[in-house]
Amino acid sequence: MTAPPAQHSQVAGIAHFDALHRASRDPWGVHDRWYEQRKRQLLLAALPRERYRLGFEPGCSVGGNSRALAARCDVLVASDASAAAIDRAQAHLADLPTVRVAHWQFPQKWPESPCDLVVVAELAYYLQPEARDRFLAEAPQHLSNDGHLLMCHWRHRIADASIDGDSLHALARQRLEPTLLHVGGWCDADMRIDVWQYGGDASVAKARA
Repeated sequence: MTAPPAQHSQVAGIAHFDALHRASRDPWGVHDRWYEQRKRQLLLAALPRERYRLGFEPGCSVGGNSRALAARCDVLVASDASAAAIDRAQAHLADLPTVRVAHWQFPQKWPESPCDLVVVAELAYYLQPEARDRFLAEAPQHLSNDGHLLMCHWRHRIADASIDGDSLHALARQRLEPTLLHVGGWCDADMRIDVWQYGGDASVAKARA
């Protein structure tokens, strides 16, 4: 199986992803491919809480994950640096009043209020090293108490990415875990999912007791 195309890279450049979204309504097949559907189901299953107040999804592309995440969030901010991608996402999510679609570049722009969920899926390995370091340094500051950061990335090398998924997640654990608690995840031949929590009790069972 070949790797999915790159998402919203600062390595390849925003213009590259604008061109991809102008050429196709769904450049990565996020609505149809089984890999994408399965990834979405695993991503949702990895979230420790049933509901979140404010979720943030940078690199939303055409909004394939956004619709699923919106069902778990009171409010979801879905952003992308590509104007063409934002056009697709706005059209796909127009019937969801709780979703705000924003033309933002990540990690330069975050929601103003602390988030209790941040989902970075198949995005961070396309950031330039300086932007990747900024994301990992600033992420805890944008989480509310007991908020979750979920990262999900393809495990195989991608030509225009600055780092592979395994190395990225190893770096994230090194940088984040002095501040955040690693509370779960998933790993198979294709993808790696990791979830971190800022403060609070990590037990889902205790939270429901």
